[in-house]
This record gives sequence, structure tokens and C-alpha cells, in this order.
Amino acid sequence: MTYKVTLHRNEDGISVSVPALPGCWSEGDTEEEALENIREAIREYLAALEDRLQDAEVREVQVAA
Repeated sequence: MTYKVTLHRNEDGISVSVPALPGCWSEGDTEEEALENIREAIREYLAALEDRLQDAEVREVQVAA
């Protein structure tokens, strides 16, 4: 899967968030580290979401861009 991420640079490093996944964010000292950390955060976010939806009735819908 591919997700758009936003990078926010400051004197402490780089924080990264995923607009499509509210509350999913991470950080790193370098861009490379921040992007690797957000990949792991996305995997953990999706695993937690799957656990939460385990007993729910779920459907997929397609939306044209």
C-alpha cells in the first residue's frame, strides 16, 4: 500500500504524519529515519485497526478520484 505522508522539520528533527490515518505519526533525526519509523507506525496502526474491526461487519467501497 502507498500512503501520503507529511514531513514537519524543526530543530529537533523531523516528525511525520499520515493524513489518511488519523493519529498515526512518528519522528526521526533524519528524513530516512523518520520515513522508516513511519512505515513501522503504519504497520502497527493497521494491525491495531484490524484487531478492533475483527467482529465488525466490514465492506469495501471504491471511490473515483
